[in-house]
Amino acid sequence: MAVKFRNIDAEPVDPVENWGFEGLLAAVDRGSLAEWRRIIAAVRADPYGDVAETLAEVLELAQDPGVVAAMRLAVEHAREDSVERDRRIVASRMSELVDKSGLDQGTFARRIGTSRTRLNTYLSGKVTPSAAVLVRAERLADSAGSISR
Repeated sequence: MAVKFRNIDAEPVDPVENWGFEGLLAAVDRGSLAEWRRIIAAVRADPYGDVAETLAEVLELAQDPGVVAAMRLAVEHAREDSVERDRRIVASRMSELVDKSGLDQGTFARRIGTSRTRLNTYLSGKVTPSAAVLVRAERLADSAGSISR
């Protein structure tokens, strides 16, 4: 049987983002796998967004310890996956900047104030550069790239 919401302006068929605290609590406490999957899908789409934040509050009051543990684990995994995706994006961007600059990696690293070894950790995604390093890399790629053309 599908969960029913009482005394709120949302319906279970509405997007999870519209459920609010009470809707999420009802779905966690009285819902089924179908509702839980929808909640986790919303969290995976925006692991630090409103649904994830509200869900954290809901899980403090929810009744079923098994569902609470599973939901917390799902949020944790969604956030870890998000961080990993972001690392890959930054690594790809750093690689594009090195290529755009036309410089070899050693020269590029030195010109942005780091070592070639550290640059390689940025390019592999093992380490994410600081915002300042990323700005220097952007600036260098723009200036060196325009000179080499």
